[in-house]
Amino acid sequence: MLSTEDFDFDLPEELIAQTPLKDRTSSRLLVLNRETKEIEDKHFHDIIDELNAGDALVMNDTRVLPARLYGEKPETGGHLEVLLLTNTQGDTWETLIKPAKRAKVGTKINFGDGRLSATVVEELEHGGRIVTFNYEGIFLEILESLGEMPLPPYIKERLEDPERYQTVYAKENGSAAAPTAGLHFTQELLERIQSKGVKLVYLTLHVGLGTFRPVSVENISEHEMHSEFYRLTEEAAEQLNKVRETGGKIVAVGTTSIRTLETIGTKFDGQIKADSGWTDIFITPGYEFKVVQAFSTNFHLPKSTLVMLVSAFAGRDLTLAAYQHAIDERYRFFSFGDAMFVK
Repeated sequence: MLSTEDFDFDLPEELIAQTPLKDRTSSRLLVLNRETKEIEDKHFHDIIDELNAGDALVMNDTRVLPARLYGEKPETGGHLEVLLLTNTQGDTWETLIKPAKRAKVGTKINFGDGRLSATVVEELEHGGRIVTFNYEGIFLEILESLGEMPLPPYIKERLEDPERYQTVYAKENGSAAAPTAGLHFTQELLERIQSKGVKLVYLTLHVGLGTFRPVSVENISEHEMHSEFYRLTEEAAEQLNKVRETGGKIVAVGTTSIRTLETIGTKFDGQIKADSGWTDIFITPGYEFKVVQAFSTNFHLPKSTLVMLVSAFAGRDLTLAAYQHAIDERYRFFSFGDAMFVK
């Protein structure tokens, strides 16, 4: 039985990247070979050398909503911070509200100039609240003008350009956090990869905050993942099946792409089919990968489900050895940090 402590490591705080690099592709890239156990230090633009003509590079095209809103209770003027997590239906959202104790069922919250208000309709655990929004006009436009990018709590610096917390291919609105492995790509690098004969394939998984939370139970088999919405289109499924038929590798960008592909592979006995729905797949050591053959990802939080996922692919000891190497070599960690490529 693996415990949460088995995925812990000491990370010096100064290695947590606070701001993105000016050039997205100049991040460092640690290349980890599962078979030879070799570790190489490269730069992200060298990822092109890890891809061959006929491979598929699979990316998550979700777009982060400016999901952090600051409001006040009209009757008391008390301030509340509301973070949108998931659009459950229509104008109803699952949110996190701080301070939660001030947001009982029936509480009304006004935002900005009064174009947007919300009513708490249900209380959940850990500060979670279901709210219904009232507004005139187009919700996403109002959100763009009133909301802020929901940067993770370990980033203390202000982000000058909100687009640096979006991938260059972000398209489908709906995430509470960025699929950060994709932040290293530029249009130019993607074009170079494509001209090498690599297929660029997109799927969508709207990232919730549950993915990033450290696991709080001792026995990892007792951890419950939050559900996240995913979609793989007919066209994308067809492209991936062609790559498989011609012997190319399926290379995922980030843990969100991995979880989507493996959800579909698990559901359809290893086959790739167009599909959409909600996934709470939790990939831990012992899991047999059905679709993904290599991937790039950032460096994750100690004891997180994401370190467990990487360990499921590369083995726990090798993963933690690679992380220790990254710490010794002063790699930058988390959302705006460096990347690793595992093959």
